[in-house]
Amino acid sequence: MGTPMAMNLSKYYPTTVWNRSASKYPALVAAGAVVGETPARVAEQSDLIFTMLFDGAAIQSVFDESFRKALKDKTIINTSSVSVEYSEALSRQITAAGGSFMEMPVSGSKVPAEQGKLVGMMAGDRAICERARRFVEPLTSAAIYCGPIGSGLRMKYAINAYLVTMTVGLAESVSLAQAQGLDLDAFSQVLAAGPLASAYSKLKMDKILAQDWSAQAAIKDCYNSTKLIQAAAKEANTQSPLVQLCGELYSQANDLGMAEDDMISVFRILCELSAKEQR
Repeated sequence: MGTPMAMNLSKYYPTTVWNRSASKYPALVAAGAVVGETPARVAEQSDLIFTMLFDGAAIQSVFDESFRKALKDKTIINTSSVSVEYSEALSRQITAAGGSFMEMPVSGSKVPAEQGKLVGMMAGDRAICERARRFVEPLTSAAIYCGPIGSGLRMKYAINAYLVTMTVGLAESVSLAQAQGLDLDAFSQVLAAGPLASAYSKLKMDKILAQDWSAQAAIKDCYNSTKLIQAAAKEANTQSPLVQLCGELYSQANDLGMAEDDMISVFRILCELSAKEQR
């Protein structure tokens, strides 16, 4: 996600980048970005700093003393999906270092990221968010202000609850069609012709038909998302039984070595479970 976001940003603004994997740099440099040798170097060269890392632990690992010193009068926008508790702690760290902070978790996967059509869920001081708005436009089709720190993440959990259950629902539907001996291309056409069709269902059906399991949004990220959603539901004193069931399926997929595969690969788990029952 971070690579296409940085590439889109570099089309409009001078952009300095850092990544754990040097293999990401050639594409970024070709898009006009400059490589920062360390996170601190990125912060020193930037007024606005975007973070897109796997989780809170990954973000915290870059917060060494040199990075903190570089944050004075800078703004950090965290686009990663983390816990609200960590986001609030991150906000305190950045404020203590003399910087400002806003959340902007994003809805969308690799393709919308490449197209600059993610949906940003902005949270924090409204004035800070509005000042940053023009800088997030190259990344998003919409950037919606959701409230104070924590609100963007809570919105992301709610949206992802729908995404996760819809993905598993699609996988289950295709698994049923296949088990009944139906032609999956015909299934895809029926789905596309009806009111349940969406750009997302077409994208994932195309992957199933092609047996293309390369990640647009990976199993490991989806499983992490189910854990965040369930924790949020518990804190809000509401129920998430479908997300819990989906999380169990994604946990199985994760354990079977599918962590880097696309989230629709849960279809394969359903097929394997059906095959086992028939043996």
